[in-house]
Amino acid sequence: MPVQTPGVTPARTATFIVVNPGGNRSRVPIDPVPFTIGRQADNHLVLRDNRASRNHARIVFENGEYYIEDLKSSHGVFVNGARIQKQRLHNSDRVEFGSPDSYTLVFSLEEDEIQKLLNTFSNARPSHHGAGGLVKLRALVDVARALQNSLGTDDVLGAVVDAALAFTGLQRGFLLLEKSERLEIAVARDRNGAAIAVSELKVPVRAIQRALLERRELLAMSFDPTAAEYDGDGTADGTELRSVVCVPLVRVRGNSSEETQMITSKSDTVGVIYLDSTQVSADLSTGNREVLQTLALEASTILENARLLEEERVKQRMEEELDIAREIQSSLLPRALPSSGWFRAAASSIPSHQVGGDYYDVKPVGADRWSLAVADVSGKGVSSGILAALLQGALALGSESIEMDQMMTRVNQFLNERTEGEKYATVFYCTLDRSGKLQWVNAGHVMPIVVRHDGKLELLGATGMPVGLLPTASYSVETLQLQPGDKLVAFSDGLSEAQDGDGRFFESRMREVIRANAHGTFRELHDALMRSVDEFARNAVQTDDITAAVVEFLPNA
Repeated sequence: MPVQTPGVTPARTATFIVVNPGGNRSRVPIDPVPFTIGRQADNHLVLRDNRASRNHARIVFENGEYYIEDLKSSHGVFVNGARIQKQRLHNSDRVEFGSPDSYTLVFSLEEDEIQKLLNTFSNARPSHHGAGGLVKLRALVDVARALQNSLGTDDVLGAVVDAALAFTGLQRGFLLLEKSERLEIAVARDRNGAAIAVSELKVPVRAIQRALLERRELLAMSFDPTAAEYDGDGTADGTELRSVVCVPLVRVRGNSSEETQMITSKSDTVGVIYLDSTQVSADLSTGNREVLQTLALEASTILENARLLEEERVKQRMEEELDIAREIQSSLLPRALPSSGWFRAAASSIPSHQVGGDYYDVKPVGADRWSLAVADVSGKGVSSGILAALLQGALALGSESIEMDQMMTRVNQFLNERTEGEKYATVFYCTLDRSGKLQWVNAGHVMPIVVRHDGKLELLGATGMPVGLLPTASYSVETLQLQPGDKLVAFSDGLSEAQDGDGRFFESRMREVIRANAHGTFRELHDALMRSVDEFARNAVQTDDITAAVVEFLPNA
């Protein structure tokens, strides 16, 4: 068992790169240790997210290594996607807190990166010492400083090119990145660290790209500047160049350069560092060659981190757009439901994604008549949410003007014309008047339950197929007489088929809950259902929306 020694200060400084839910990044030193993380203000790193626990996790230093442990949080701690209780942290590990749109922390041991570069320099040949050696050491320190302090990709890549020029003694350096199967110049510098025009690259980019793809070694390539004479992508006087050096950039895999160097596929090439000079020959002694490959790996790692960050930002933008869609969808639900009088109702809908495919609606369709609709669109996500909104509008507009069977037929044709049968919806639609006459159409929906005042349950079966499947589908209307105190429970299959951690369905318990609360009010029955399904499925991720509506008939109220 690792043992934490009180008063021991870690020899290596570790930090977290913190990406907040808005996509903004900051660097937070892990100091002191133990280092606490959570929602409460007295933590060393405060997560401003109500879903985070007050004291969510902490970092400890044991036997020379950093560990993260879960402090019995509600939503857990995840390292590289796996939930953990306590785990050692490695460089570049990603830490999350149980919610996909919450904080993300990237563990960083920058001293490892700096020391790796400095060790590479110290292993170089003795001829690198002296004034030239100091220049090269300063270049490496600049790269290390950029890695440690800069969050900008361009700054770090520029420092890498400067260091490559310092080690080879060449005049110009270019970093080219592959975009849409073509190389584009991302950095152009001279040996003094000044930016230069991309036109200073005197050989055609296509010639460099061909040499890059035809290379035999993963981290090394040869380039003949005279190839530009037959490239067809412009001309260049290759004889002017006295020396050219090209080092490939590859897509980084794993957490180590050794694992990256095992890549063999040319499709994993992401760019190249190109250096040239018309005055001097490149210094490619063994130590310098190793440094160039190390710099190339550093640049590749930076590019991979930038790619992951951009993916995170795209994901964040999508999350924000989905939040807007969810707010719009939520605004389409009834603002208030009748809680007094002869018709009373309670309802709720919990989407499994940001935007759900379920909806319910309760509205008056005359002086002494109310309607209830519960629908479930096939599939999940934005497309199903949009279709649910269209369906809601179609039912609402047609409910007062035509008969129920004709309305459902038109809705079916409306959806089928627009989705060509690829999307469909199950719908339960009913009306209840003051006399207690219940009329309904069930378009392939899970059977609603009538709860009689004496506790008996009756099911309202299907009267037609789901809407949107076939253009010729027809629907019949059924009638049932309700008695004072009777209730109607309509729901989506997300409620009856909610699963617990062992894969068992909620349906059998759902009927027990309905029977146990048959003599309670409409609201008590609704709340008991939602509370019970939440307790039942607490430890399991649900893949379907959960919607339930309870109506109570009280003509003497």
